[in-house]
Amino acid sequence: MPGVPLPRSLGAFRHRPFALLWSGAFVSNIGRWMEAVAVGVLVTETTNQAGWTGLVAVAAFAPNAFLSPLGGALADRYHRRALLLVTMSVQCVLAVLLTLLAIGGTPSPGAVTLIVFAAGCVSALGFPAYQAILPELVPRDDLPGAVALSSAQWNLGRVIGPALAGVAIKLGGFGWAFGINAASYAAVITVLAILPLARQKRVLTNIRNSIVAGFRFVRDEPGIRGVVVYMCATMFLAAPFIGLIPAMAIKVFDSGAGGTAALVTAQGVGAVLTGVMFGSIQARLGSRRTLVYAVWLLSPALIAYALAPTLAMAAVAIFVVGAVYLGALSSFTTIGQLRARRDARARDERTDDDSRRAVPPWFAPPGSHR
Repeated sequence: MPGVPLPRSLGAFRHRPFALLWSGAFVSNIGRWMEAVAVGVLVTETTNQAGWTGLVAVAAFAPNAFLSPLGGALADRYHRRALLLVTMSVQCVLAVLLTLLAIGGTPSPGAVTLIVFAAGCVSALGFPAYQAILPELVPRDDLPGAVALSSAQWNLGRVIGPALAGVAIKLGGFGWAFGINAASYAAVITVLAILPLARQKRVLTNIRNSIVAGFRFVRDEPGIRGVVVYMCATMFLAAPFIGLIPAMAIKVFDSGAGGTAALVTAQGVGAVLTGVMFGSIQARLGSRRTLVYAVWLLSPALIAYALAPTLAMAAVAIFVVGAVYLGALSSFTTIGQLRARRDARARDERTDDDSRRAVPPWFAPPGSHR
């Protein structure tokens, strides 16, 4: 509520629509992290090959790199609420399918990978619409905090989800972990159905031209171009540590599902702390210095994690990795969003006298600030 005094970093919670969406997405992400951990453990234990673990991680996250521009274009052409409801429902159906396969026996790594890949593709198509909604729910001053809190919510699910996954797998097997994830989609679908959203102005240019215009804007806008280059390099070099956590716990430390949960939880705790404090950190240091510090600290943190001789030391190292990695990603997103025009969102048009270029979907969510 507007009258409740909150720290600057938590100011976005004063706005009820944001708090509702954050809560619904949080419940859903707990389920998704339960599934992610269960999938990693299942594939690693079934194949005893780290390559399969990495392949499943790639199947889950790679679609974001290729389909997000298309998702941004779709978010401008179709009602974002409807687009999110459709994509979330499809992901729920895929989670149910994975649950049924696990209940019926041990699903093959190939089948698991295909289902995870399909879910990743659907998620990539819907995520720009989700980002597009955030600026509609909070004023501009609270946007950096809203971005960080959304990332923190994802990582807070990473804290709770793995612990629940370990309990569910022990009590009922992998089917329980997958089934809880399927049920958790009801929370975010319910919130999306009742969330008050402003009417959007549809973009009438064709999808191909919209995507090309987005890449052209990235090329011609120095600030956005720099952010994209650094973000891609960071994601390419650093992001694999997430998918390889099960292999690290099982093959390096011989710790099984418990070790996997410990490492994922430690990384999530570090990310959550950064998410909670990011608004204040960014206000004190500025966007540029926050990003520079995060990027420079990420490499030594990853090296320390890779060289850790024990599970406990690896947990400490990955705690730092989680904190710094979240700081870098939040900085990339915040800088891109704040550099966009107020009326430029998922893939809208600039109205400068000397240019009319599209804002790329992964940095400029649609909607309007209030």
